[in-house]
Amino acid sequence: MTQTVLLCASADLVNSAEAVAFDVRYGAQTCRAFAIRYQGQVHAYLNRCAHVPMEMDYQPNRFFDSTGHWLMCATHGAMYRPQTGACRSGPCRGGLIKIDVSEREGVVHWHTAPNLQALQPVGFEQKKLNAPP
Repeated sequence: MTQTVLLCASADLVNSAEAVAFDVRYGAQTCRAFAIRYQGQVHAYLNRCAHVPMEMDYQPNRFFDSTGHWLMCATHGAMYRPQTGACRSGPCRGGLIKIDVSEREGVVHWHTAPNLQALQPVGFEQKKLNAPP
């Protein structure tokens, strides 16, 4: 069963600017993840380079290159498409691991998957988000 988890206010994500970081359980590991806004759309990924599983940000919550059009691994220089996480250039083995997100009424949520879970049980407020409309 997938769950909807509150992430942040929509206003916290500005086009090609700082990301909002959050923790997830990916398989059996606790991992950092991040959400960004690019060309008006919100996208989220595990903070893990596809070349070597290391965190990518060159400063906390900073992933965009100087053009604001590519996500870049600070360690290896691999470049990824913000919309898909696909590798554009550099030492990549596949792409970034995408996390499903949604945005409505000024709030961004992320969605769990079989191999991607929230660290803590979803509380009462979160359960209300999962209720049918």
